[in-house]
Amino acid sequence: MTLRSIVRDLRESFGNLSRRNFEAKISSVPSLSGHHRGKSLESASDLQDSLVTNLQGNWASLPPELLRDVMKRLEEDDSNWPSRKDVVACASVCTTWREMCKDIVRNPEFCGKLTFPVSLKQPGSRDGLIQCFIKRDKSKLTYRLYLSLTSAVLDDNGKFLLSAKRSRRTTYTDYAISMDPKNISRSSSGYIGKLRSNFLGTKFIIYDTQPPYNASKLCPQERTSRRFSSRKVSPKVPAATGSYPIAQVNYELNVLGTRGPRRMQCTMNSIPTSAVDPDGVVPGQPKELLPRLFEESFRTTASSRYSTDFSSCRFSEFGGGPLREEGGDENAGDKESPLVLKNKSPRWHEQLQCWCLNFRGRVTVASVKNFQLIAAPAPPPPASGGEAAPEPSHHDTVLLQFGKVSKDTFTMDYRYPLSAFQAFAICLTSFDTKLACE
Repeated sequence: MTLRSIVRDLRESFGNLSRRNFEAKISSVPSLSGHHRGKSLESASDLQDSLVTNLQGNWASLPPELLRDVMKRLEEDDSNWPSRKDVVACASVCTTWREMCKDIVRNPEFCGKLTFPVSLKQPGSRDGLIQCFIKRDKSKLTYRLYLSLTSAVLDDNGKFLLSAKRSRRTTYTDYAISMDPKNISRSSSGYIGKLRSNFLGTKFIIYDTQPPYNASKLCPQERTSRRFSSRKVSPKVPAATGSYPIAQVNYELNVLGTRGPRRMQCTMNSIPTSAVDPDGVVPGQPKELLPRLFEESFRTTASSRYSTDFSSCRFSEFGGGPLREEGGDENAGDKESPLVLKNKSPRWHEQLQCWCLNFRGRVTVASVKNFQLIAAPAPPPPASGGEAAPEPSHHDTVLLQFGKVSKDTFTMDYRYPLSAFQAFAICLTSFDTKLACE
């Protein structure tokens, strides 16, 4: 009996442990039927929990050396999806197996594989780009992110990762981002963040339900409007929590109407500038996705007097600098300054008469939405004494690239220090119409 067949039988055995089956068995017992109907449901639940515990205990009693050897072989053999679902199935057996999987299955930063849901919030591979693609549905205003299973750009066969739904408001636009492919709403249990833009679609803020390492230094999540009287605010409405502004994206206005691609700048408040160095790290990487409540995730009150003010003056805090806590230290060290990304400058092709970027075959259709992001040069530290100031460091490595391959299909390739969630949110900003930038 092969290892894969054992894992398959194990996954099926857990799928058959439903409450309905236990209730059917309990109802057939005379002592637990009739006027003891209320007790039967409670007994069924207790029996189900005890049987599941016994089943898990049998698998958890395997010798650690044998279990580790099984996990290592499974990790090496099932390196790609869809066979990689067997690794996820093993992590769902019991606590012992789950801890063993966490110890063996490394983060995407080192292995370049997306295995568990928390991998979507962890930085990508250091060795190369993780290839994905986005499918757009204009009729439903939805966008879905898939992990590419092949190197072909027009191959629709992929592993679903994230989904987003656009909601147009009076003065701004919202994109709810979820791990659920069908229920893409703020009430979904798979909701993990959002993207919000101003009226012109030139300034965006990326919100994350996962607190970053410097959550205390970021400004309050969603400042409510001060245009309404304080006596009109209901005391039952709590302050918005669980939504942290981890990044901001600005598109440069093209006032003169000159020809050329869009110019954008991304300030990653949750990633320090030092993360792009060879030995740099992203602090505060999540180990698991934190549960969150509906009231604490995506607060947009229906009443206009409680709505968030997204006028042009409110977006003055998008000036490109880091979002800081009121009264915070503006002279923080360079290592704590946020990472700034800018789009790579294209070159003008005389024969094609268009702006060109080298996407290495990953983009096939010319579009104003196409872009490549690189790390902007970090400001040099101040010179000490009579010494000259050192030259700023330059990073030409493409950290995120996005481009069109068909009418509603776009490729998205990202790498360390960006995560899949951050890269997906940045790419969503390119779908908005920006007449003032073109």
